[in-house]
Amino acid sequence: MNNLLENILSKIKENDNFVITTHVNPDGDAIGSELALARLISSFGKNVKIINHSQTPDYLLFMLNSDSEVLQFSEEIHTNFINQAKIIFVVDLNHLNRTQSLENYIRKSNAEIICIDHHEFPENYANINLIDISSSSTGELIYRLLKHSKIEMNYSFAMPLYVAIMTDTGSFKYERTTSEIHRIVAELLDAGVIPKVIHQNIYDQGSANRIQLLGRAFNSLVVSISGQLAYMKITNSDLKETNSSEEDVEGFVNYTLSIKGVEVGIFFFELETGFKMSFRSATKVPVNKLAAEFNGGGHFFASGARVENKKMEETIPQVIDFALNYLQKYFN
Repeated sequence: MNNLLENILSKIKENDNFVITTHVNPDGDAIGSELALARLISSFGKNVKIINHSQTPDYLLFMLNSDSEVLQFSEEIHTNFINQAKIIFVVDLNHLNRTQSLENYIRKSNAEIICIDHHEFPENYANINLIDISSSSTGELIYRLLKHSKIEMNYSFAMPLYVAIMTDTGSFKYERTTSEIHRIVAELLDAGVIPKVIHQNIYDQGSANRIQLLGRAFNSLVVSISGQLAYMKITNSDLKETNSSEEDVEGFVNYTLSIKGVEVGIFFFELETGFKMSFRSATKVPVNKLAAEFNGGGHFFASGARVENKKMEETIPQVIDFALNYLQKYFN
């Protein structure tokens, strides 16, 4: 990995204009990794813009130093900068279609593309791949890049890196939470991160609308006869009637695994032209493979998929059948 890190740092030192982007509906790992990387690049006196398809979720805005630090893509405003970029960093994803409106611009760009990610089964689109599926998060890889640069750790780097690592480890409860991760986190705390403050910003600032929406999700709960599968759903009308937004459903799927005996949890979220699914596994079922059945992906224990131009209610039985088959396969 050291050679890769050195190569990436050389690219940063040798070039001037950089773009950083991530997947649609970015989470804490995505935004935290982007911010830490952008601040690292800026420390070398370089021009860098973070440009994403989606707007930054409200619960992550506290990390930004200004409203312009992370931009939502506008073809009219940002196309020229993307075309002038010498390096485009794509972080926390390994299939370029997940950048949505930026995909064609990146594919047509003359810039070198550097992918920094920790998911399995990458698409071969980048010139340089820093991909390590054993890492807890993309933030962990950005941390290693920062340490390799020999730049001193400070709060400006530590805070977004902590958010990236904390959120992608499920507040340090997932399998990839190693002793090394805790040593990294200790360094971030030494740089001024206060866990209580970060946790409050991310998990304790939800609106009343979100709580109403969560109540509707709980009312939709279905547990299989075996007790090993649970799922919940939110419809488009639920969203409108509670005056909620798509980001308000973040984390809902995790409640399915809080039920004793449940091994696979699924959350269905209806969109205007299709629906999204989030999958969670407690122990044995690789839900990234389950998600792949619907052109999705992710991690062994956490993954997702987006289905376009199909009705959620009509498709749920098919998804449940697949999930039950996976349970039978891995528990027999």
